[in-house]
Amino acid sequence: MAVASILAQKGRDVLTASPDRSLQDVATILAERKIGAIVITDAHGKVLGMLSERDIVRAMAREGASALDDPVSRHMTERVVTTTEESTIPDTMELMTSGRFRHLPVIANDRLVGIISIGDIVKWRLAEIESEHQALREYIATA
Repeated sequence: MAVASILAQKGRDVLTASPDRSLQDVATILAERKIGAIVITDAHGKVLGMLSERDIVRAMAREGASALDDPVSRHMTERVVTTTEESTIPDTMELMTSGRFRHLPVIANDRLVGIISIGDIVKWRLAEIESEHQALREYIATA
């Protein structure tokens, strides 16, 4: 199964922000939307970076409250690992686990087309296990 199947179920809407937004603005968005990260894009949807709650905490620890006035571009993670719709879910799970990523942007033609979280992967895996379990029960019942 491919990443596209997760996006087909959950949708392709991705909350983004421009790199010139303040850290305070983006922290407020994260809190209001109850999400842990936001993708930073240019006007054409090209991924420039990611900003997570961890990035905000690190900025505050280094610079104090004044960091909240900084543009997101100063504190975002610039080297963003991405995936594609064609990537398999097990490969994506391995990528997220080994890189310790909780959010992974999905790219097509150098543009953001979705995002998957570790929660999406866990939900898929649980559904897969339940399906296998049900198939085994049916097999045993007919044997």
